[in-house]
Amino acid sequence: MKPRKFLVGISSCLLGAAVRYDGKHKRDEAISQFFSRYVEFVPICPEVGIGMSTPRPPIQLVATHQGIRVRGVTDRHQDMTLALTHYAQQQATLSSRLCGYIFKSRSPSCGLDDVPVFAEDGARLPGLLRGSYAHALLKLWPSLPVCNENRLQTALGRKQFLSEITAYDHQRYQD
Repeated sequence: MKPRKFLVGISSCLLGAAVRYDGKHKRDEAISQFFSRYVEFVPICPEVGIGMSTPRPPIQLVATHQGIRVRGVTDRHQDMTLALTHYAQQQATLSSRLCGYIFKSRSPSCGLDDVPVFAEDGARLPGLLRGSYAHALLKLWPSLPVCNENRLQTALGRKQFLSEITAYDHQRYQD
């Protein structure tokens, strides 16, 4: 009998899907090879999920008088904030079955506390924030183990994250 694999959400581009704004991927062999024995990946690209094309004009986090928004770099009137937030809410049902999530670093939708922020005039502001989709998803599931691909570049980082998702799964079935 095969052991049950943990369900782990992952930014699709990390598995090799050409879904990035530039039409490329960011396949990460270390993640794929190590985790394929233990997890079943649930690939998600929130930008494609809300109907954005591939390739597409880039987006960025923008500090406005309405708060942080996700806007187009070239078309500043293009605002995907609400669509990404609603998409995260739609994913909440799926997320309740997940044991972890691996996000793409520096992504305005998926980044974990490492996304640059810009002023409305395009100037880079100090500090880094969480991407819009990741922010909305983690508001719904604050205890879900998460990381980005940078943390998983070492054997220790991969083993630690596997331990976190194992403990999360175990705790979930104890409650």
